[in-house]
Amino acid sequence: MKTAIKSIHAIQVLDSRGNPTVSVKLELEDGSVGQTSVPSGASTGEFEAVELRDGDTKVYRGKGVLKAVANVNGPIAAALKGADASNQGGVDKLLIELDGTPNKQKLGANAILGASVAAAKAAAKSAGIELFTLLGGQSRALLPVPLVNVINGGAHADNSLDVQEFMIAPHGASSFSEAVRMAAETFHALGKLLKNDGYNTGVGDEGGYAPRLESMDLALDFLLRAIERAGFRPGRDISLALDVAASELVKEAPDGSISYVFSKSGGPNRDAEQMVEMYEDWVDRYPIVSIEDGLGENDWNGWKVLTQRLGRRIQLVGDDLFVTNTERIQRGINEGVANSVLIKLNQIGSVTETLAAIETAFGANYTNVISHRSGETDDATIADLAVAANAGQIKTGSMCRGERIAKYNRLLWIESELGNRAQYKNPF
Repeated sequence: MKTAIKSIHAIQVLDSRGNPTVSVKLELEDGSVGQTSVPSGASTGEFEAVELRDGDTKVYRGKGVLKAVANVNGPIAAALKGADASNQGGVDKLLIELDGTPNKQKLGANAILGASVAAAKAAAKSAGIELFTLLGGQSRALLPVPLVNVINGGAHADNSLDVQEFMIAPHGASSFSEAVRMAAETFHALGKLLKNDGYNTGVGDEGGYAPRLESMDLALDFLLRAIERAGFRPGRDISLALDVAASELVKEAPDGSISYVFSKSGGPNRDAEQMVEMYEDWVDRYPIVSIEDGLGENDWNGWKVLTQRLGRRIQLVGDDLFVTNTERIQRGINEGVANSVLIKLNQIGSVTETLAAIETAFGANYTNVISHRSGETDDATIADLAVAANAGQIKTGSMCRGERIAKYNRLLWIESELGNRAQYKNPF
């Protein structure tokens, strides 16, 4: 069988933060090879699948992944030898059963995902088709609206902003390539404005500027100015989106009550009601179309209030809340929480489970946003996933840093290959 897995080999490589991660190469009997590298997050959800690290503080500050690499080269390679890579569900079932834990803590989600994605890539090469076609079918042609992180804060930057990502969404573009142009021109206009006003234009983990701004409002004001300076219309051509990463702000009292501490900016602590009021104020004053992780991953009651108050006006994305997990997504659906799911391959740890999470969300009319991680590589799998899933939105960082641009460039090639079939739609 030409698509039988012949061999798998993993090594330890570095991600965009200079930390180790797992890279996997998988070869089929017909010589087709799939290779991938696994990303890593900085602000990670409590309920994510386990990323296996070595813990030896004398080597890479404890962040080595040689245990995960050994799991690929040992038990995973043995279990998958001879398996049919064209049967993605079968491959992933073998991997999940081999691990045998609910959160992949035995083998590591980084080891399992590396094997899962490498198998998909090898199968696509063997079939002579693109990865997005293998995963989604011949009809897939929707390019995603990029949510472009142009100002970094929170855990992604050493500055005074508690909100983690301030993004622009060029939903008014006529095509994906036009959207990239609009975003890039706005990004550079923002850099000039920041520099002219005396702010630093160094960048954070995801390539956005990381200035020490005095307030979140000022960051939003800069985005509006940059959009206009680039010649576009705020709210019409380009709107704003936020990733608050509120789980990073949570302080839980002994009685179980939750408050949100704005320690970087020195702002007042807020309860869920006050957080919602802050978002309502921002949505009233700025063209914001999406807020991700506006409340903490365990603040289900607060999320209900947020959804009731803003769910009909804007997209409310659950990241730490849902962690690409069908059970948590289904709970959100049942309880009327959020209206969108952030999709990260390494949160759940396999291609099949990721696609199942996407289908669960779509089945309840929730939108899906395919996402990178703050610790990335030049692997562009999520670009194909965005098209394969018909997601319509992608988060993959700013308009600089090679590991971010790799995803945009892959999508530009997909758009070119699709030709007249390529579609681009406003999801908001």
